Amino acid sequence: MNEDIDWGSLPFGYYPTDYNVRCAFRDGKWGPIEVTKSDTVNIHMAATALHYGQEIFEGLKAFRGVDGKIRIFRWEENAKRIRQSAEGLLMEPIPEEIFKEMCVQAVKLNERFIPPYGTGASLYIRPLEIGMSARVGVKEADEYLFIVMVTPVGPYFKGGFKNTNICIMREYDRVAPQGTGRFKCGGNYAASLTAGHKAHSLGYSAVLYLDPKEKKYLDECGPANFYAIKDGKYITPKSDSILPSITNMSLMTLAREMGMEVEQRHITVDELEECSEAAACGTAAVCSPIGEIDDLDTGKKYIMSKDGKPGPVTTKFYNTLNAIRLGEVPDTHGWNLIVE
Repeated sequence: MNEDIDWGSLPFGYYPTDYNVRCAFRDGKWGPIEVTKSDTVNIHMAATALHYGQEIFEGLKAFRGVDGKIRIFRWEENAKRIRQSAEGLLMEPIPEEIFKEMCVQAVKLNERFIPPYGTGASLYIRPLEIGMSARVGVKEADEYLFIVMVTPVGPYFKGGFKNTNICIMREYDRVAPQGTGRFKCGGNYAASLTAGHKAHSLGYSAVLYLDPKEKKYLDECGPANFYAIKDGKYITPKSDSILPSITNMSLMTLAREMGMEVEQRHITVDELEECSEAAACGTAAVCSPIGEIDDLDTGKKYIMSKDGKPGPVTTKFYNTLNAIRLGEVPDTHGWNLIVE
């Protein structure tokens, strides 16, 4: 255990750790896994990652459980998703066994940075793949570097689990229809910075984007998926421009187990009037409850929380998923990989 860290006041940000793990794809094959203490990458100035956006990444977490065991949550789904991202950007897909081995190794090597149980903090795992070949013409690389880095992060909700307000604005699109929205690549996040900055300056935590084609249907909520509770049903947007969230997938399973109907479909803006709860969901926050959604173009306000508190369903989701990840309740789905 690293005694120097004040686990209770860790931000959700980068904190240096001891090692990261790397693997290079060259001459048509993945090479050996290498461990390094270096936190920099030696990259050609004409690399495709820098010029043509051949860059993809993932985010998952390791937790120290109530029993002292270390658990990595749903790594297989992240391995699957980074392969889909690689295929989408014409990059070399990472074999699942290499992904798993490198994640486990990075966690083990940096075990002293895994926050203690009960602090609300966790070890964030960030796998990334970049195109390394020098190119001036627009063409995919034939050499790639896959890295797994880790960093301890504090709980997403510093002031406790509570509502935030978000806004709808139509002047920005996060991604293009049939574009890269369903892949986890840096360009999607770069494209969201201006809108996000504007939302923050107006006092909102995120932008609820509308579909980029018709501006009729709900899309993503900042860097996260969106869901709402309507007539006791769990509803979440379905679209080719939305990143398939592993947290959202997990919540849909929990919702069905709680006896709720789940609808993954187009959701129109005016349906928000009939919703009793809403939240953004993702690895960082699990679920981030929404108090109010303000449509900046129409002036309409959609109140998601009448009493100003997170809704009962979202609270149950948040507590249940955290309990599974921390080993406080049985992991009936086999979602956790226990690191021996």
